[in-house]
Amino acid sequence: MENKYIRLEKPELIFAEALLDYQTRNREFLYPFVAKRDENFFTLDYQKESIEKNIHNWSLKNSYCFYIFDNLENKIIGSINLSNIVRGVFQSCFLGYSLDKDYINKGYMSFAVSKVVDFAFNELKLHRIEANVMPRNIASKKVLEKNNFIEEGLAKKYLLINGKWEDHIHMVILNKNYVIL
Repeated sequence: MENKYIRLEKPELIFAEALLDYQTRNREFLYPFVAKRDENFFTLDYQKESIEKNIHNWSLKNSYCFYIFDNLENKIIGSINLSNIVRGVFQSCFLGYSLDKDYINKGYMSFAVSKVVDFAFNELKLHRIEANVMPRNIASKKVLEKNNFIEEGLAKKYLLINGKWEDHIHMVILNKNYVIL
């Protein structure tokens, strides 16, 4: 999954240093939007463990993480994932993503979301993708809206972000071509 600017890659252990570089470069930028991270998070060992976990989840088919690479500089500039995949009567998952501070507002995340939604609906055959975004994260909300996610409501005190329960706008996209097996 790529265009001339970026590509999405499945997790591989060889990405550990690039992932650590991404996390370190964006530590302050991502701080308002993520769970508390201790100093151990910003180590090569932690990033290797994170990648190993993502590889394992791919094998279990319950979560799919992609790393977003800048094609020109060949470095990680973000990540996007489908998590908490539930089959049976639900056929649904959650979408999450983050992007390097120097690459926002260029359409890269909108492209990545479109490709991952396509993967979820056409490869994984899911019916529904849910995403949650803090009301103050206008750029992220716009990414979802560009990809036809609709707002279903406000989840009060939904996620613990940096020690504070934050409200989130609950957004959803349905697979219009879903076939009941």
